[in-house]
Amino acid sequence: MRRGLERMKALVPEKRARMLANFVEIIERGSRDEQLLAQIDWTRLPRHVAIIMDGNGRWAAQRGQPRIAGHRAGVEAVRAAVDTGARLGLGALTLYAFSTENWKRPRLEVDALMRMLKRYLRLELDEIDRQNIRFQPIGRIEGLQDSVRRELQKAIDRTQRNTGMTLSVALNYGGRAEIVDAVRAAVRAIAAEGRPVDEITEDEIGRNLYTRGLPELDLLIRTSGELRISNFLLWQAAYSEIYVTETLWPDFRRTHLLEAVVDYQRRDRRFGGLQLVAKAK
Repeated sequence: MRRGLERMKALVPEKRARMLANFVEIIERGSRDEQLLAQIDWTRLPRHVAIIMDGNGRWAAQRGQPRIAGHRAGVEAVRAAVDTGARLGLGALTLYAFSTENWKRPRLEVDALMRMLKRYLRLELDEIDRQNIRFQPIGRIEGLQDSVRRELQKAIDRTQRNTGMTLSVALNYGGRAEIVDAVRAAVRAIAAEGRPVDEITEDEIGRNLYTRGLPELDLLIRTSGELRISNFLLWQAAYSEIYVTETLWPDFRRTHLLEAVVDYQRRDRRFGGLQLVAKAK
């Protein structure tokens, strides 16, 4: 055991150097990003980070522009988050792009969002593939337009053999709907095996979630200062750390994601248990 620990300690500087090398070409010396990278413990990175991308409408309103202008500006924030996550070596990054409730928005806004999604995939797919990212949509994808599903399938097929970070984009997604779909699938599976419904376990439901196969959610980030999770990853967020930033999504950049990771690493995660501290005599 001691020999194994010593070997792990010896690998830490090597891993740190390798990870920092991913940022050399894009980080300015003396910048806030460089300071944050210096604080990161590369052995304790969150395995799975999810982001509620909020504030596009307010960003546009502050500038006297239509809401869709905020959505367009938010595309650059998506690029920054995906690029930073891949360079950090995260196991998974999940972005909340379009909820089941978003269909209630004006038709012109919904149509514009779908066009932007297709354009993003066409423009960014080469870079996503180059960074060894595996792309997957999560949600009730069958409810999306045929043209959108075709673009999603192209991205899935192109990146399915990639072994780096998994980028999940939640579309026509609702946390409650996901749990309902997972329970239905679990019930069908045990019924086919001739087992009673009472035998359903948490693991069986977990294996039928949209996020099956991904690491446990460690960090949930909410932009725009709102203190709610908006029906996002309800099952997965049970023990995740929640980080809220006042930054509106279109202004979110690499610095903000690094700040969230540093904050995450400062926390004491107990998963419902207690860490006993001996009193000084």
